[in-house]
Amino acid sequence: MNFTLDIIEDKIEFFEAADIKTLEKKINEQIEHNKAILLEVHHVSHQMHVGPNGERFYSAVVHFKAKK
Repeated sequence: MNFTLDIIEDKIEFFEAADIKTLEKKINEQIEHNKAILLEVHHVSHQMHVGPNGERFYSAVVHFKAKK
């Protein structure tokens, strides 16, 4: 039986929520999970969209990179 371990160099994750606090909570939870596999935040991009009825929708893209 052979085991091959590959190191994750880059990982991009997408998040969405109806409010900014929930979005922030989701991102922070994933940051903690990714620390376990030695990834750290490299870049965050976020956006807010207002729907036709005035409801807000928040989204974010987080780029994780391997710690050096």
